[in-house]
Amino acid sequence: MDLTDTDVTGKPASRARRPAKIEPGVPTSAPSAPPPVTSSPLATPTLTAGVASVTHLTEKLSEYMTAADLKKVKEAYRFSDEMHLGQVRKSGEPYISHPIAVAEICADWKLDAQAIMAALLHDVMEDQDVKKDELIERFGAPVANLVDGLSKLEKIEFQSQIEAQAENFRKMLLAMASDVRVILIKLADRLHNMRTLDVMTPAKKRRIASETMEVYVPIAHRLGLNNIYRELQEISFSHLYPLRYHVLAKAVKAARGNRREVVKKILESVKNTLAMAEIEAEVYGREKTLYGIYKKMRSKHLSFSQVLDVYGFRVVVDSFPNCYVALGTLHSLYKPMPGKFKDYIAIRKLNGYQSLHTTLIGPYGTPVEFQIRTQEMHRTAESGVAAHWLYKTGDINLSDMQQRTHAWLQSLLDIQQQTGDSAEFLEHVKVDLFPDSVYVFTPKSKIIALPRGATPIDFAYAIHTGIGDHTVSVTINGEPSTLRSELRNGDIVEIVTDASSRPSPSWLSFVRTGKARSAIRHHLRTINLPESIALGRQLLAQALSTVNVDPNLPGPLAERLLNESSAKSMDELYADIGIGKRMAALVARHIFGLLGGESAAAPVDHNSAAELDPVTICGSEGVSVQLAQCCLPIPGDGIIGQLRRDQGLQVHTLDCSLAKRQRQKEPERWIAVKWGADINRRFDSRIKLLINNEKGILARVAAEIGESDGNITFVGMDEDKEHVLHQLRFTIQVKDRVHLAGLMRNVRRVAGVNRILRERS
Repeated sequence: MDLTDTDVTGKPASRARRPAKIEPGVPTSAPSAPPPVTSSPLATPTLTAGVASVTHLTEKLSEYMTAADLKKVKEAYRFSDEMHLGQVRKSGEPYISHPIAVAEICADWKLDAQAIMAALLHDVMEDQDVKKDELIERFGAPVANLVDGLSKLEKIEFQSQIEAQAENFRKMLLAMASDVRVILIKLADRLHNMRTLDVMTPAKKRRIASETMEVYVPIAHRLGLNNIYRELQEISFSHLYPLRYHVLAKAVKAARGNRREVVKKILESVKNTLAMAEIEAEVYGREKTLYGIYKKMRSKHLSFSQVLDVYGFRVVVDSFPNCYVALGTLHSLYKPMPGKFKDYIAIRKLNGYQSLHTTLIGPYGTPVEFQIRTQEMHRTAESGVAAHWLYKTGDINLSDMQQRTHAWLQSLLDIQQQTGDSAEFLEHVKVDLFPDSVYVFTPKSKIIALPRGATPIDFAYAIHTGIGDHTVSVTINGEPSTLRSELRNGDIVEIVTDASSRPSPSWLSFVRTGKARSAIRHHLRTINLPESIALGRQLLAQALSTVNVDPNLPGPLAERLLNESSAKSMDELYADIGIGKRMAALVARHIFGLLGGESAAAPVDHNSAAELDPVTICGSEGVSVQLAQCCLPIPGDGIIGQLRRDQGLQVHTLDCSLAKRQRQKEPERWIAVKWGADINRRFDSRIKLLINNEKGILARVAAEIGESDGNITFVGMDEDKEHVLHQLRFTIQVKDRVHLAGLMRNVRRVAGVNRILRERS
């Protein structure tokens, strides 16, 4: 994904200044833009892109702006027109048509003068090298800050295109956290670019559509901008899968005529029934978008006819109580389907959406879905956070939605403070942009909304970072549960904390929220920093030895390395290697290149781990070195290490089946390790016994383990169907492989024990 060419332009304009007319015409050579892809009657009306005129924009703004504000907007337009003079889009249109179109979309939301000015100026810093100071002087700091938040970074050196793209997103999202108008303008910008995407090459269409679907669509949904959300989704689908899009479009068009009779009958029945109940309501059909149909077919393995057999209607009533009255009236007209009722009014969605959802059995036995809401709920559902500017009524529902949005934007700042780099920040934010949510309760009945699949650890960090860091156990609905349990709607969750407890690296394998993930990684980086630095220094020294470079780097070389690696100090570089964020072999190769050797970009032999001097471990290094739970290595076992991103070094036995599979996928992350000579601690190991079902057998086995100097930390038992033999499972602490072998020999001699073996997952 790339952010550098979505506003596809021709050659940059000269900055020669000239008086600009308010309504410039279209050059005779400029072709008309291709028609946009739309399929839903709910989509935002498409703007005409072929005429670079502000007449339509001025008419829209005159409806709600003062003459003074309108004058400021015209000044911003003149400046933007002057800066983009001579610049054209790929379609051949004058480039100024794009900022005008973006401003028109923002005007539909009734955004204020500063936002409209920023929309008109949003590309002058990036394309025409206008400095922020000049914008501050001409239009004021608020407008300049908005434009700066919308502008990509200056052309600075990045290690990769992915890093540059991630940093651009980070800048935009942090600017949005300070002022939500940034993302509203950015979404309007992206929407117009997507509407005029047909002039691009197929490869760029797919890449830009993929980026839109992955980032901008979830953000639009998260902010409740459903019109934008649906249209961006639809256009992206048409460019990602053009054949599937056209096949579905043709099928929907053919099916629409066959559905007309059923839709008409349902509409008449519903309107008459609501009128008899004296409920004022607007009732109309809801057509599914093509992407919605495609997604449902894929996720639920349904045929096209099965998806189209469900009819959707929306009922907009005049008051809050009538939502529930209308629900009862509809349930008396058609029978409801069990388990298909959702009350999003009492418990609204994360983005502020409110409606009653119910599915009924309509005429001819066809399922009919209804959404019931008030006019205010409907405005919020369609315009989301932008309704704050559309309807400044002080309605409590809207203010609550604003609070939810503010809480999410604040969480972006929290994640940024705990995140090491832009790619990691973007990773955390993407995790948080899940449309599906679960709603759980604290013991004091406060509702906490979390992404589907969230765990008690996510819940703890959602309440407060300090609670998450010190979590030790959890009870769900009064019953003790594991920390990796998946939370469900309506669960009452109580977290048990301990001041001495610390986050575990294993939590990263099951947490779902960006806040939890970033807080855990931040803790692992800071609390275990000395361990990570020591391990990273050892790994880099090992890697440098393979290219015959002294690990004691001279000052000038170290400084040059830091400048090119974006690390602030050698300790930070060592820590990054120690936690698996950077690969020691690649850093060593880069150092070799700086010394005038082979190119740092040369391929690295990932199968040479066995030839390197092994890293020595003793098993007590702390969180930076972990013993894998799948195979529980102990001294005496042949071992190998895996560098896991932000989790340090994980040690497996050489014969671990899980390690063998993962080595085939990421061979570059595996290094040779060996046990140290002086190890003074005990290690967990699992054994499994097949025993006779006899009285006292468990006591005899446990006593023998104790006599053999083993410490039992866990006991489990499985019985067979005949109740003759049992399987006993123990987790025991031993010194090394020799100690374990002697203990197993002694236990094997116990009467009633038929077989004993060391257990591996």
